[in-house]
Amino acid sequence: MTAETMMPLDLTATWAGLLSLAVFILAYALVIGEEFLHLRKSKSVIVAAGVIWVLVALAYASHGDTTTAAAAVRHNLLEYAELLLFLLAAMTYVNTMDERNVFNALRSRLVSSGYSLPSIFWMTGLLAFFISPLADNLTTALVMAAVVMAVGIGRPRFVTLACINIVVAANAGGAFSPFGDITTLMVWQDGRVGFFEFFALFVPSVINWLVPAVIMSFAVPREQPQAAQEAIAIKPGGGVIVGLFLLTIILTVSMHHFFHLPPALGMMTGLGVLKLYGFFIRRGELNQTTPGEPDEVLGLELNDEARRKIREHMKPRVRPFDIFISMKRVEWDTLMFFYGVVLCVGGLHAFGYLAIFSASLYGGLGPTWANVLIGILSAVVDNIPLMFAVLTMQPEMPHGQWLLITLTAGVGGSLLSIGSAAGVALMGQARGMYTFFEHLKWAWAIALGYAASILAHLWINARLM
Repeated sequence: MTAETMMPLDLTATWAGLLSLAVFILAYALVIGEEFLHLRKSKSVIVAAGVIWVLVALAYASHGDTTTAAAAVRHNLLEYAELLLFLLAAMTYVNTMDERNVFNALRSRLVSSGYSLPSIFWMTGLLAFFISPLADNLTTALVMAAVVMAVGIGRPRFVTLACINIVVAANAGGAFSPFGDITTLMVWQDGRVGFFEFFALFVPSVINWLVPAVIMSFAVPREQPQAAQEAIAIKPGGGVIVGLFLLTIILTVSMHHFFHLPPALGMMTGLGVLKLYGFFIRRGELNQTTPGEPDEVLGLELNDEARRKIREHMKPRVRPFDIFISMKRVEWDTLMFFYGVVLCVGGLHAFGYLAIFSASLYGGLGPTWANVLIGILSAVVDNIPLMFAVLTMQPEMPHGQWLLITLTAGVGGSLLSIGSAAGVALMGQARGMYTFFEHLKWAWAIALGYAASILAHLWINARLM
C-alpha cells in the first residue's frame, strides 16, 4: 500500500497523537506571534515537524508497523520538493526583474505622471490585480505601495485607503491564476484544477476587488499632487527577462498539459534559460564596468599597463549582474515555513486528525459552507496550512467546490491586514498610516466583496457545482 492510498490509523486519542497536536498548536502560536516575538515563522514549524514525525514513527511502531511512517514522510517530502523547485524558479525570476529595475521603472513612471489621487488609487489597484497573477502578491503590493507613498506625502488618509485597495486587489488577482499564490499553485499541482480552468474565477475575483474599491473610492481625497521628477530606466536585458518569464510560463503549462510532467520541471528549465542569458548580461557588464581610474584613487601618475593591473584587483563601483544574488534573495523563510507546514500537517494526517476534521467540517456543514468558513479562517490562520490540509483530506466534492475553496482561501486573507503577506508587508512599509485597525474599519466593505464574489461564483459556475 502506498503513502498516497493508505488509510491512517486512528491514533488521535493516544499520548503520541495528543502530544503532536499540542506541539503543532504551540508552534503555530509562535508563528502568529512573529510580529511581536521577532522569531521567524519557519523556525518553530521546522522543529515541530521533526518532533511530530518522531511521534508518528513511535505510534505506528507500537502497533507493529515500522514502514508506513517512513513511506508517508517521503510522500510529503516529494510534494514539498516539487513546490520548492517551482517557487525557487518563480521567485528568482521576480528578483531578477527587480534587479533589472523593471518594477522601479514602472513605479517612477507612475510617480512622475501627474495623475490625480483618485486616478492613482484606481491605477495602483488595477495594476496590482493584473500583475499579481504572474508575480507574487507580496512583490506586487510593495511596488504599488511605493507609488502610493511617493505621491501621498502629507496625505495619510489617501495612503491608508490606497494600501487597503492594493492588498485586496493583489490577493484577488492571485486567485484566478496558479502562479498568483502558493495556495492556487498547490491546487494546480495536485491536479484538482486545470491551468485554464482557473480563469472561471476571473469574474468573481474582479468582483471581490471592485466592490470594496468602489465603496472606498468615495472617501479618496479629490486632489492633484505635484508630479515628482523621477526617471528610472530598465537595465539592459530587463525586457528580455520579462519575455523569458512569460515563455517559461508557456513552457511549464505546455509540458504539464501535453506530457503530464510536473510543473516544477518546466519552471526549472526556464530558470536554466535565465541563468544562461544571465551569463551574457554579466559578460557584457564586466567588459563595461570599471572601478575608477587608479590615478584618481591612488593619487599617482601611472602608465596604461600599471592601470590595467591595478584595476583587476580593485572593487568595481557597480557590481556586475550575478544570477545567484537573485537566488539568494529568494524568500527562504517562506519556503522553509512551507516545509514545516507540509510535514506538520502530514504528520497530523498520519495520526488521523484530518479525517475527523474532514468528517465534521465537510460532512457536517457541507462543502459550500465549509469552503466559505475556511476562507474566513485564512484571515487569521495562514492559508497555506489550511489549503494543504484540505488537499490532504481529499473531501468528496464537485469541481466547482474545488474552485470555490481556491477562491475563498486566496481572497479571505484580505479581511484582515494580518491575513496575507501583502498586508503584513504594507503595515511595515506604510507604518502609522496603514495599520491593523485602519484596515479593520473597512473590513465590512471587504466582507461585502467576499460575499459578492462567492455568490458570483455560485451563479456563473453553477454547472460545476
